Amino acid sequence: MPMAAGLALALLLLPVGGALAEPKPTVAQAKKKLDKLNEQADKVVEKYNQAGEKLKKARKKYETLNTDLTRQNAKVAGLRQELVTMAVSSYQLAGVTGWQGLMSQPDPGLLLGGLARAEQMSAARARSLEAFDEANKALRDNRDKAKVALGEADATRDELAAEKAKVEKMVRAQTKLLRELGTFKTGNPNSTGIQYKGPASGNARAALDFAFAQIGKPYQYGGTGPGGWDCSGLVQASWRSGGVSLPRTTWEQWSWGASRKVSLSELQAGDLIFSEGLGHVSIYAGNGRIVHAPQTGDVVKVVPLSAYGRRLVGAVRP
Repeated sequence: MPMAAGLALALLLLPVGGALAEPKPTVAQAKKKLDKLNEQADKVVEKYNQAGEKLKKARKKYETLNTDLTRQNAKVAGLRQELVTMAVSSYQLAGVTGWQGLMSQPDPGLLLGGLARAEQMSAARARSLEAFDEANKALRDNRDKAKVALGEADATRDELAAEKAKVEKMVRAQTKLLRELGTFKTGNPNSTGIQYKGPASGNARAALDFAFAQIGKPYQYGGTGPGGWDCSGLVQASWRSGGVSLPRTTWEQWSWGASRKVSLSELQAGDLIFSEGLGHVSIYAGNGRIVHAPQTGDVVKVVPLSAYGRRLVGAVRP
């Protein structure tokens, strides 16, 4: 009986749902989970960026083809009018100087002139008909290509929306954990950063001057400035200030630098450092430090390379 009474009391003390509450994770567990989320988010954000670049290219392709289509339409309309004019002229010539009229012409000079005009009209009409036929074929081809390009743009827009949904789900999870840990940073979109005083020179100096001027601004997935940045957006804009045009995403930047790779043991200020999986990129600032836009809930900042927190795959020298 005492055992039964104790069991009944224990059951009464259970929460209404009938299950014990999940124990709150320790700080160490939360940080470990956050590290894993950050690594996953790096790749998801870059997939989102890649989809965005594909959409831009698809739209540009469609716009170019559509412009060509409009031009071709105008050309076909002009050739059609030329044929109509020629047909009218031919009819008028036949009405005034038909073949019977030409053959009964007493003046040999007028006869030859009439024959020459008729022959020229015929040859010109043949050329115009051929040009009209070719222009119509080109118009149909351009219309088909534009239709395909528009389909590609629509499909890519759907892909972008799907990737955006994944990113936003990841961002919500990161933000929740960071707020629980009390480490969420909003950043200042109007930050003027700090002055770069490292060893870089030339183009690399200009790139790092720009990157350091962004310090304190918030990380923003898909961010290309000026008020917020993601990792590859910051790298692209920084090196644009250095006179070098880089692609938008980490994957494209790594591929672009295929012939410019350098050893991690021979880093120079301005070199791009890539994490394993190509989800993240930073700029080496010299003296063992990097500048980068880390992840959601953080800001553009300078940290020691040793505290990077990501496995490295290699470096590229723009």
